[in-house]
Amino acid sequence: MRTRRKQPDVPAPGEPWSEIVPGLWMGGHEFARHPGELELAVVHDEFDLVMTLLKLPGYGPDPGVEHHVWAIPDGPLDGTQLAGVIRLAEAACAAQEDGRTVLVRCYSGYNRSGLVVAHALVRDGHTVDEAIRLIRSRRSPWALHNDLFVEYLRTGLPTARLLEELAE
Repeated sequence: MRTRRKQPDVPAPGEPWSEIVPGLWMGGHEFARHPGELELAVVHDEFDLVMTLLKLPGYGPDPGVEHHVWAIPDGPLDGTQLAGVIRLAEAACAAQEDGRTVLVRCYSGYNRSGLVVAHALVRDGHTVDEAIRLIRSRRSPWALHNDLFVEYLRTGLPTARLLEELAE
């Protein structure tokens, strides 16, 4: 499974994670506080719930922190993968409603995490365009630069899931 596209023209984020709305954070496994100097974004116990879309050893979270892992590619998703994204977004919304802090992370904290966070924002009443604008303004203009993921959001993840399942 291809989990990450190499895109040298896409800069690493300037911080390990960014708060999109109160209690809902988006992040990655690497960041560059200074251009060209990559640092590891290791999660310890800063969040109540961590959702990981690309699991790499040694990046946390600490034992005792609730951790959901759903590895998906930064590319076309099948119906099962889209169902997992929907479930993660629902769990993020439920955790937020309970006053818990949530980090959704992938490699750079741009696309896969953006898909989950955007769907959670849409579930909470934002339009797709509002969710995308909010994510890009809070995380990076590079967030959700995967056009296919934006199309999934515009179609609606439940509808995209059904279409993918019909095509299989």
